[in-house]
Amino acid sequence: METIRNWLLPLLLAAGQGALLWPGAGLDSAPGGPALFGVLGALALETAALGRRRTAPLRALAGTLGAVVLGGLAWPDGYLGFGSLVALYSVAVRCPVPVTVRAVAAVVGVEWVLAAVQEGPRVALLSDMAITLGVYLLCAGLGEARRQRLAGRLSAARRLAGAEHARRLAGDHERRRLARELHDVSAHHLTSVVVTVDAAHRLQDSRPDLAAEALSFAERTGTETLTALQRLVGLLRDTDRPDHRPMSGRIEELVAGFGRLGRPVTARLPDDLAGPSAEAIHGIVREALTNALRYAPGAAARVLVRRADGLLELTVENAPPRAAAPGAGGLGAGRGLAGMRERAAAAGGELTAGPTREGGWRVRATLPDGAGAPPSEQGWRRDVLREQRLADPALALAAMILPVSFALALTEEWSAAARRATLPALLVVCGLLVLHALPLLWRRRAPWAVLGAVLATAWLGPVVVAAWPVPSQVAEFLVAGTLVEALAVYAVAGYGRGPGRTWPAPVAATPGVACAVTATAWADGSVAGEPTGPGGAVLLAFTLSVLLGPVFAAVWGCGLFVRRRRLRALAYDDFAFASSMWQADRAAEAERQRLAATLRDAVLEHTRALVAAARRGDLAEVADTARAALAAMREMLRGLGDSADGGAGPAGRLAPSPTVADLDALCAALRSGGRDVRLRGLPEAARELPPSVQVSVYRIVEAALGAGDPGPARVTLRRRRGTLRITVTGVRLAVAGPVAERLRVQVAAGEGRILCEPTGTLRVSLPAGVVPAPAQEVSPSPYA
Repeated sequence: METIRNWLLPLLLAAGQGALLWPGAGLDSAPGGPALFGVLGALALETAALGRRRTAPLRALAGTLGAVVLGGLAWPDGYLGFGSLVALYSVAVRCPVPVTVRAVAAVVGVEWVLAAVQEGPRVALLSDMAITLGVYLLCAGLGEARRQRLAGRLSAARRLAGAEHARRLAGDHERRRLARELHDVSAHHLTSVVVTVDAAHRLQDSRPDLAAEALSFAERTGTETLTALQRLVGLLRDTDRPDHRPMSGRIEELVAGFGRLGRPVTARLPDDLAGPSAEAIHGIVREALTNALRYAPGAAARVLVRRADGLLELTVENAPPRAAAPGAGGLGAGRGLAGMRERAAAAGGELTAGPTREGGWRVRATLPDGAGAPPSEQGWRRDVLREQRLADPALALAAMILPVSFALALTEEWSAAARRATLPALLVVCGLLVLHALPLLWRRRAPWAVLGAVLATAWLGPVVVAAWPVPSQVAEFLVAGTLVEALAVYAVAGYGRGPGRTWPAPVAATPGVACAVTATAWADGSVAGEPTGPGGAVLLAFTLSVLLGPVFAAVWGCGLFVRRRRLRALAYDDFAFASSMWQADRAAEAERQRLAATLRDAVLEHTRALVAAARRGDLAEVADTARAALAAMREMLRGLGDSADGGAGPAGRLAPSPTVADLDALCAALRSGGRDVRLRGLPEAARELPPSVQVSVYRIVEAALGAGDPGPARVTLRRRRGTLRITVTGVRLAVAGPVAERLRVQVAAGEGRILCEPTGTLRVSLPAGVVPAPAQEVSPSPYA
């Protein structure tokens, strides 16, 4: 399919050009003899060059330029040379802007030199050169816009792949983090209690005073450990409960929970926080207040969220600690600040943190405001503004040059005396056309303002015609500026805020253009050489409104269609990313819930018993209880470590990674759910495959079948010459959108190839001996 797409357009262009060479095509100057061989050679060179436009665009452009020169010299009146346009578009799509600008200069220069050689110095040469420049600028601008869109899609795919990787490892990372927290909070305290009590017990005959000191130390240390564990359980319990309330309420409840831990905390925030930025604020506030609890116990804290210029500004600040926190430097895992920065970056913002002048600590984050527009709309706005670098200047220049060049072309048949007499008026009209198109440079940043400016500058024509004797044959050129109004209407539909509120654009443009043209005709006094009166002016305005109304409505509809397609793609990306992050949070919460239950059932009870025994003065019971608490803590830490490392911990052993052999069970599970899924070629394809490749194959098929298609599907595995070929049919939802992007990233990491056909067929080729990176660490499958 990729080969067909690569060669179809060059072959169609060659066939269209070759049709003009066919006898009876209606051309009076068909080439013959050596010229015919020159044209055929140019067609062959152009076709071969365009066949490499995707892999070597600059070489393809050079080949098409050679074909243009050869074909133009061999058949000046009949060789079209559209291949250079296609090649330049490919260069703009696949090369950076400086390379594209140099390519445009090279193509335009070759075309101008060839036109000068073919036609010689004449007036029409200027119009031809202007048209050439405008067309190539427009082609390069469209290619640059396409390049930016593809870059955005690739960035979204990488972001999604990173989220998927984080989702698979979320449980392991949370287990490791919690193990470090527990060890830092209490393990060394319990160990010191055991050592101290044992020493006092051994020396109680010779040093009876040590018993009282050991009991006091045990009570004090046990109380500190119990308080730390209770706080940790409380925090875990707060994050364990699923909460479907608005995010503002959840943040307030989080702040209130820290206030109940014995510190004054105040909060001021809007009532309508929502979206990814609000989720990030919740996580940042939780981490910042947790750090304040560790390193500044008892110090007051303040949480402030305010809106400014479409952004959310978060500040979490705590006062200096009342006293030095014992052992605070080792309580955390060392990832708090980095984790907050990652949360802010994932939501499209940034975070800074540092000490205050008073000796406290301040965390500041700036995030996009999700309440002003949906996340996909904000992504759309950022995306279209990135595309302005070359696309909008090229389009504006093309809109300036093309009307002027057509006006110059129409003067070719005038006499030299007529051209000299109308030259000042012609220059003024060309200047008005350029000024009329100039606002298009800002069509994406301020589309409504651009439309207003375009409609306003359209009335400069009637004013100039009325104030200065502009000949009628020159005043008619002002009608060519109507193209600019159409582009402005498209910009409003495509980039204006609130697509449902853009309908006034064609409604305003239709009478605006009709009245401006009518006013120009009224000021000139004639239409097409006929005198114009009041009745004729009214009739002309009505006729133009009837003709232009459907045109502007169609342009507006095209803008909305393109906009909705882009928004739909962004919505797919946002949904897939949010789904991956949600699953990662659920996996981390499951580990926190398991840890909280273990802490309550085992370690906390032993620690309470230790404190009670110390208060009763029973040294032997203190020693036994401390050993029991330490043993329970070590057992829990060992279970967490085994779970994180994939070891033998009974409570958290990871399921074995699925392989190709598990595809049969996957298909059987889907069939039991009512979907007809068939698997072919399993035993032969799975023989002697490296384990990592087997896991990758399973993940690819699992993702394709899990995209959401309800109809029947077929999975075929074939192994030929060291290459494993996977074909999955009946998966329309997997060949486009975030699933397809995720599969492309995974297959590319394994140095494989993937082809997504619109008919719902997925074709993947994987080298059997290559270890794909995303498959090295995987999560257990629900079907394994």
